Amino acid sequence: MTEFSSRRQLAQANWTAAFTNTAGWGALPLRLAIGFGFMAHGYAKFARGPEAFAAVLHTLGVPAPLLLAWATTLVEIVGGATVILGAFIPIFSIPMAIILITAFFTVHAPYGYFSVKFAEVTANGIKFGTVGYEIVTVYLAGLICLAINGPGPLSVDAWRMRKRG
Repeated sequence: MTEFSSRRQLAQANWTAAFTNTAGWGALPLRLAIGFGFMAHGYAKFARGPEAFAAVLHTLGVPAPLLLAWATTLVEIVGGATVILGAFIPIFSIPMAIILITAFFTVHAPYGYFSVKFAEVTANGIKFGTVGYEIVTVYLAGLICLAINGPGPLSVDAWRMRKRG
């Protein structure tokens, strides 16, 4: 047997094992939801212009608001993409967690736990009130789970590990 065929067989065995062991597959929907959420928030900031988000940060008393608006936007977009891909999550989860914790204390904590609050129901529809910290805790818990347990078998990190042999 040549070296190439044994490497190929090893890669095929690793690939097959990854798809027959379902233990790590729970990470995939978690990665997709968290990654998409971060990217959506980052894209919204980018589409409005980071200057608009910088004005919000300035109102909250955050130092260097324009710099941090750009940093937050980029971390949300790039970090969200790395979570979706399952790449380097323990590294990218740190700045992502910092953003969540900052949002928790500067925006969401005063409004209580629930993210969805009905302010009133009218003939024109439902009007919602302030947003609490529920979603922040869900995102943070998901990031922690992914950082500790890994991104699962269908991920860039798993592919890198299989490639190393």
